[in-house]
Amino acid sequence: TNEIGLLKAIGAPERTILGIFLGEAVALAAIGGIAGLALGIGLAQLLHLVFPALPVHTPWSFVFLAEGVAVMIGLAAGVLPARRAAGLDPVEALRAE
Repeated sequence: TNEIGLLKAIGAPERTILGIFLGEAVALAAIGGIAGLALGIGLAQLLHLVFPALPVHTPWSFVFLAEGVAVMIGLAAGVLPARRAAGLDPVEALRAE
């Protein structure tokens, strides 16, 4: 909250603060999606080594769909906190820390 108060105190518009929070939410969701995909593909390959008859193939469309869903969930989850942060009073936000 201190950073938000400082941004608002120097005149940052609510739209800028909203963009910062939503950008961070999307970036974290994208990184999480990539990590999940890497873990899932790695686990599938490991299972293929243990059970060679098990077919392992991940179509690119599934990869892009999974990453897109992760980003959309991150965006949706970040809207409410971003709106709350953008609406904070700068004096109260600076005083909170």
